[in-house]
Amino acid sequence: MDKKQKFAIWGLVFVSVMAAVTVVAHMSCIWLGEACYRAQLAPKELVESAKNGTLLAPIATVGISFLFAVCGAYALAGAGIIKRLPLTYIALWVIGVLCTLRGIVGIGFSLVYVDMVTVYSFVATIIWLICGVITCFAIKWVPTCAQAPNKSALN
Repeated sequence: MDKKQKFAIWGLVFVSVMAAVTVVAHMSCIWLGEACYRAQLAPKELVESAKNGTLLAPIATVGISFLFAVCGAYALAGAGIIKRLPLTYIALWVIGVLCTLRGIVGIGFSLVYVDMVTVYSFVATIIWLICGVITCFAIKWVPTCAQAPNKSALN
């Protein structure tokens, strides 16, 4: 295993850990309530839902948390730590591109709306940019990310 492949595998493990941390952070809002949603910069509708005790906030939170959990699982599958999942190659490209775009757009918004930038929002932006770039490189550097297993991997 060469250095690029090792780096990419550890990078995908990092992506999965960040996804898991994000799941825990998001799910904590259900128990901690409105202040937690506000601290995590949730949309106004979710903060209001949490404040009013309606189902929108917890349902949206579970849905978003599920998506992050799926991203983490695909990162682990790409790293070869868990069994390959359906459409791993495509899923990793989607995750890589979306995370990279989220990072680039977040940096752009941070430069335009300087007064709205928090340490939390800036750190999250940088982390997801790193996760996106790592995922895109891992697709090329890690054989388990390949679109289809090659014949030598089957022997």
